[in-house]
Amino acid sequence: QVQLVESGGGLVQPGGSLRLSCAVSGFTLEYYAIGWFRQAPGKGREGVSFISSADGSTQYADSVKGRFTISRDNAKNTVYLQMNSLKPEDTAVYYCAARRATRVATAPREYDTWGQGTQVTVSS
Repeated sequence: QVQLVESGGGLVQPGGSLRLSCAVSGFTLEYYAIGWFRQAPGKGREGVSFISSADGSTQYADSVKGRFTISRDNAKNTVYLQMNSLKPEDTAVYYCAARRATRVATAPREYDTWGQGTQVTVSS
């Protein structure tokens, strides 16, 4: 059974950090590009960060560049999202998603397997 499970969300003060994890099972991570998306209340799903399966190249939304870092450990079948200098506007449910491809895609419709999401709340 193909499955993605996110963890690591929580409540953090502005300026703080969190590391999200996306554990995959049922497929071999090295053949999949992975994206992190987020959805705030009343808003659409937004692409945050992406990592390819081929060379590990990464891509970030302008809103998180310089603050977030995506990485993957194929041996552990896990993808990470390190989030630093968090802002209240980063508050959302964060999802990881997988697509059977070497290159990343930024549109949610390009991903066919999704996790259940983890809540990130940035507030003082």
